[in-house]
Amino acid sequence: MGEPRRAKVRLDERRAFGVRLRELREARGMTQEDLADAAGLARPVVGYIERASRDFGVSHLFDLAAALDVPVSELFEDH
Repeated sequence: MGEPRRAKVRLDERRAFGVRLRELREARGMTQEDLADAAGLARPVVGYIERASRDFGVSHLFDLAAALDVPVSELFEDH
């Protein structure tokens, strides 16, 4: 019973994170490719994260935050 709920929570959290990432990227006038290049990631990875279609590693959080010039915590703020 707990596992499906946990999976839904994780998906909801990933979706919220993806929306926030897109907001920050677009506010800086960056394309997914720009962000991927700045973060040292493949362009499809940024798309996967923004669409919440795949899990990603915690190291990506630091790479994305650095590329956006924000603290990691700002990736999780709801605006």
